[in-house]
Parts: sequence; structure tokens; C-alpha cells
Amino acid sequence: MAASAQSIVVASTTSTEQSGLFGHLLPEFKKASGIEVKVVALGTGQALDMARRGDADVVFVHDPAAEEKFVAEGFGLQRRAVMYNDFVLIGPKGDPAGTRGRDIVAALKKLSAAQAAFVSRGDKSGTHAAELRFWALAGLADKPGAGYKACGCGMGPALNIAASSGAYVLADRGTWLNFKNRADLAVLVEGDNRLSNPYGVIVVNPARHPQVKLAEAQKFADWVVSPAGQAAIAAYKIAGEQLFFPNAGN
Repeated sequence: MAASAQSIVVASTTSTEQSGLFGHLLPEFKKASGIEVKVVALGTGQALDMARRGDADVVFVHDPAAEEKFVAEGFGLQRRAVMYNDFVLIGPKGDPAGTRGRDIVAALKKLSAAQAAFVSRGDKSGTHAAELRFWALAGLADKPGAGYKACGCGMGPALNIAASSGAYVLADRGTWLNFKNRADLAVLVEGDNRLSNPYGVIVVNPARHPQVKLAEAQKFADWVVSPAGQAAIAAYKIAGEQLFFPNAGN
């Protein structure tokens, strides 16, 4: 029994997994706590659903509106800010639709007008939620263009489809930096404040699901927002580029 008490399930996003962050972070947490973490990487919507069913002890995701709703409905104890990175619009280097710049809304208007090939995650993930928000800001919620295809897939597969078909795609910067199969793709739109991508951690409410390992889950949540956890997040880099920026307490 003691062994199983020292492990928790974290429902998280494909971006924290596919960016390589957990491979860097979890050994540090285990060294500090002795607790083993099993990560189930899903889109944020699915990760929150998994926790609603009581199949996770903690969620670590990036859709603040959905996270606040999860807590308000009594499924989670509280949302704590952990870190942020940003979304980037990726597309063919030649940029046939002329999207290059800082303005994500202007870029999406150009994609729609050009009927450009665009791969949507279409999986209720945090990235998908952000993408839908940007189309809505562009006044194009229901008409993103004939080239729009939803893959119902994770960030890595969506990037693979874009690479093989010369399509545009919204990605989180962490997964993009860790993505090897870039083909002709490049970052075309970045630096728009609306592209900020905040992550939060929430312990699942044991009043809803008594099987939640509260003490261990709380240790994990406390550690990722502690100075040690925040320093470990800041230290994760690919080719010298920092992927996530700690912001606990914000």
C-alpha cells in the first residue's frame, strides 16, 4: 500500500509533455518529495473531464476560463498560476497568405480570405480554445475558410500534418521548439499580447472524489509554485531558448 500512496496521477496537456518539460521537471520533484508522478497528457478539456470523473489527483493545464469553471463547480480546490509561454502562428516560410507580423487577428483574416490550408487541433485542448477565441476576435468564428481542417489530434501530430501539407497551424512555442520535423515551416506571427498562454495547477477536490491522494497532490502543487519548482521550470531550455516562464503568485 505504501508504494501506491507515494504516486499521483497528473492530468495535463500535450504541450507540457511534448515540449519535454515533464521529462525535465518530474525527476526534480521526485528527488525533492519521493513521490512518483504518472502524467496523462490530453487536451486541456479532456484533462479537466478526466479529473471531473475522479481519475486524476491534480490537473496542470492552460485554459484559465475552463479552469476557473472547474473550481467554481467544486471539482478543484483552487487554481494557482504556475507559468506561461506563448502561442505562435506557424506556416510555410514563403507565407503565401501574407500573414507575417505581430497581429494574430489580422493574420487569421488573411488566412480566411486566401482560403489557406489551416490545421486546427479540434480537440477541446487549451490551444484549440485559444485558436477559437482568435477566430472569434477576427469575426470569423463560423467562416475560417475552405482550407480549414480539424484533426482532432495533439499538438505534435497537428504540426506533422502542417509540415507534410504546407498548412498553417497555431502552436504553443514549447512544442514547436521541441519539434524536429519542421520541413518548410517557420514562425510567422509572434509577440501579440493576446498570444500569451498561461498555465495553472489545481488539486482535485477530495470532497467530490475521496480517492484523491490529497497530501501527495498538494505537495506537487506546492512544489511547482515554490522557488525550487519555479527555478526548475525556468531552467528548462532547448538550444539555449527558455520554453516556459514561471509566474507563481501572479
